[in-house]
Amino acid sequence: MKSKTERKNKQARTAATQINKTVAVNKKAAFDYFFVETMEVGIVLEGSEVKSIKKGDVSLRDSFCFMENGNLELKNCQITPYAKVGAFAPDPRRSRRLLAHKAQLDRLTSKAKEKGYTIVPVKMYFKGRFVKVEIALAKGKKNYEKKEVIKERDINRTAAREISNY
Repeated sequence: MKSKTERKNKQARTAATQINKTVAVNKKAAFDYFFVETMEVGIVLEGSEVKSIKKGDVSLRDSFCFMENGNLELKNCQITPYAKVGAFAPDPRRSRRLLAHKAQLDRLTSKAKEKGYTIVPVKMYFKGRFVKVEIALAKGKKNYEKKEVIKERDINRTAAREISNY
């Protein structure tokens, strides 16, 4: 039989693996925008949606955030319904409320109202037992800036390939 300290150590190890488990990353947002400021917020979900997120059935690809009736909403986020939920599965692309302090929301939305700025979700992850979303105040990139990023990536890739072959 295991001692009490061994059981506590095992619980601490399993809790440590649960902390900050990234579930979804919005790579398209990193390509399309410059991130000016990031912030961690909570999200309002139903129980079956949490199970789907744990399975990894979530996509942030075309999602965005905006203020509606004083609340920050996450739109267009695809959370596939959990298979065993039954007849009352929530809409996969419904808008979900993001949870943040009122002062943070006011500051973020005032900056987002400036020309060229928007609020985009960057990643979704578990922090302990809670689902968190990292959002960013972002400024859009121009087409020539996107092309430069692709060009840099190709140069770095070929350089790494040459180094490994040498």
